[in-house]
Amino acid sequence: MSILNSFKIGESGLNVHAKRLEVHAKNLANIDTPNYSRKIPTIAAREDISFNNLLTQMKSDAFSIGTIPDNGAGVSFTGVILDTRPGELQYAPGHPDADENGYIRRSNVNPMVDMADSVLTSRAYEANLAVVGITKAMAQRATEIGR
Repeated sequence: MSILNSFKIGESGLNVHAKRLEVHAKNLANIDTPNYSRKIPTIAAREDISFNNLLTQMKSDAFSIGTIPDNGAGVSFTGVILDTRPGELQYAPGHPDADENGYIRRSNVNPMVDMADSVLTSRAYEANLAVVGITKAMAQRATEIGR
């Protein structure tokens, strides 16, 4: 794996976790919005990075120079899915979104869940930032060795 690949992996993590934070922020901003459904961000690995897949790639390149194959590691933001749990019904007969019985459906956002997810996402963002910083330091040391 080259240093540039390490930068790409860190960059993909930074982009994905920034988007995850945006989704959680939108959920928290819409806690009191009637009929709002909580959105759950989804992420996935870009490639199959299992040990079995790595061995299979290395076996097919048996006569190469013994390098670990570059399989485009990293993560990608695959979108959002809607939380299907219904929000609570609230009696509000004067509300413009009220049904014929005078009830509105409240948002199904649980602020504790989204705050916890936001904290975990920000920690993952910080970890990817550390990967980029360590990779930068390694590249700087490598240039110093070459002098």
